[in-house]
Amino acid sequence: MLALRLARGAHPLVQLRRLLVAAASAGTGFLLLCTLGYAMGHPESSGDAVLRLAWCVVPLAATVYLAVAVARSDPGTKPRAGLSAVGLGPGRLTLLASVSTAVACTLGSTLALLFFLHLRGDLTGLPFDGAARGLLAADRPLPLAATLTLLAFVPLAASTASALVLRPRIVKARGDKAATDEPQDLKEPAPAPSGLPWGVALLAAGLAVETYAAHARGASGFPMPGGLGGSPSGVLAGWALTAVGLALVGPGLTYQCGRAVQAVRPGAVRLLAGRVLMEEAGRIGRPLGVVCAVASGVYAATVLAGARPALGPLSALGGVLVVGCTLATLATAAVEARQVRRHTQTALLRLGAPATLLRSSAVLRAGALLAVFGPLTWAVAELSAAPLLTR
Repeated sequence: MLALRLARGAHPLVQLRRLLVAAASAGTGFLLLCTLGYAMGHPESSGDAVLRLAWCVVPLAATVYLAVAVARSDPGTKPRAGLSAVGLGPGRLTLLASVSTAVACTLGSTLALLFFLHLRGDLTGLPFDGAARGLLAADRPLPLAATLTLLAFVPLAASTASALVLRPRIVKARGDKAATDEPQDLKEPAPAPSGLPWGVALLAAGLAVETYAAHARGASGFPMPGGLGGSPSGVLAGWALTAVGLALVGPGLTYQCGRAVQAVRPGAVRLLAGRVLMEEAGRIGRPLGVVCAVASGVYAATVLAGARPALGPLSALGGVLVVGCTLATLATAAVEARQVRRHTQTALLRLGAPATLLRSSAVLRAGALLAVFGPLTWAVAELSAAPLLTR
C-alpha cells in the first residue's frame, strides 16, 4: 500500500517515466504472447518457436534496463534524513523500489494480455476484434500456465534487477551525508572509472570474433528477424561482445571527455563543463555506450538488409522497443544528473554567475560527447558490417 501511495502522489514527470516502463513491459509481453500463439498454431515447427522466443530476450533486456534506470531516478525511494526512524531504512526503500517497478511492469503485462486476447477474438466490443485469429491460433485454447509464466518474465526480472542494483547504493549511503538526498557541490574531480581497459578489450575481441566468424568456412546461418537473412552464430556472439564493450567503455570515455574539455588553461565555461562530465561519467556514460551499441547495430542491420528491409509487424515492434528503451534510459539518466547538480547550479546563480554560463556549459558538454561517441558509433557499425558484406 505504501508503494501505491508513493506512486499516486509522485511528480507528473515521475509518473510519465513509470508509464514508459509500463508501455515497454506491454510491448515485450505482447511479443512473448505472440511467440506462444505461433507455437500453438505451428506445433510441428518447435525450432522456429524457440528461435522467436530467443529473439524476445533482446527487448526483454532493454525493458529491464529502462525499469532499473527509472527505479534509480525515483525520488520516492531515495534515502532521506529521518526516514530510518519511521521504519524506512535502506532495506525498506529497496523493497519499495522493487515493488513500484513490479507494479508498473504488471500493469504493462496486463495490457499486453488484454490486447492479445482482443486480437484473438476472445474479447469483443472493440475495433479489430479477432484481426489476428490465424496468426495467434484462435482456434486452440490458450494454456493458462504458459501464459502466466511468459507474462511474469518482465515483472520478475525488472523488480529483481532493481533490487540488486539499488541495494548496494542505498546500503553504502547509510550514515553518510549522501543519505539526506542533498546534492553535493562539485569537489575535486571524481576518480576515473575502472572499466575502460576491459571495455576496449571486449570491443576489440567482439570485432575480431565477427571478422573471423564471417569468413569461416561452413559457418551455419542463424536466422535474423526482419528479412535480414542468416548470419553465422559467431557474428552474433561478436556483436554481443561489442555491445558489452561499448557499455563498459562509455563511463571512461565520458570521463576523458571531461578532462579534455578543461585542458590547457580553461575558462569558466570549459572548467565547469569538464568537471560536470567527470562527476557524471558513471551516471550517463553507460547509457551512452548502450545507445552507441544499439545505433551501431541498427546501422549494420540496415546496411545488410538494404535501403528497405522487409520488417514484419513483430520485428518492427521489437526494434522500436529496443531503440525506444535505450533512448528513454539515456534521457532518464540525463534528468537524474540534472537533479543531482541542481544545488550547484543554484549556488552559482546565487553567487552572480550569468545564466548563459550554465547554458554554454551544457552545450559544450553535449558537443563534446557527440564529437566522441558519434564517430565511435559509426566506426563500430562499419567494422561490424564490413565482414558480412564481403562474404
